[in-house]
Amino acid sequence: MNTQYQNILLAVDGSKEAEYAFKKAITLSLQNNAHLKICNVIDTSIMTTTTFDSISLTVSESMLDYGKKLVSNYVDLAKEQGVTNVSGLIEQGNPKTIISKIIAPKHNIDLIICGATGLNTIERLLIGSVSEHIIRYASCDVLVIRNNND
Repeated sequence: MNTQYQNILLAVDGSKEAEYAFKKAITLSLQNNAHLKICNVIDTSIMTTTTFDSISLTVSESMLDYGKKLVSNYVDLAKEQGVTNVSGLIEQGNPKTIISKIIAPKHNIDLIICGATGLNTIERLLIGSVSEHIIRYASCDVLVIRNNND
């Protein structure tokens, strides 16, 4: 059976693994003539309320700026590579929950693509990776991209 994907979600975080996932997302978007939605979820679960509210606000704004630039750059690259139906999305919250339980159903995603590992190694060791959580809880297909060259 040859599955045709219509709405592909690519989760990016700035990691090398996300770059490999981007390349695969381009290929699959073009092959399927699918809409590619590129998202970055700003992990606000790691932020706690402290007495340093101005520092927290500065960090939050910095993370938001980084996420916007990251997604914008990937959207531009996708267009350069021939993907005509591409858009970006920035969300805030816990990526584990937001990607699989909120973004995917809301946008009728039928394939989520992500890197096998992301930037947060310590969290991954303690409570499991974002990709592992997406695999477990997404109601659509999930493609996890690995870099086997390292």
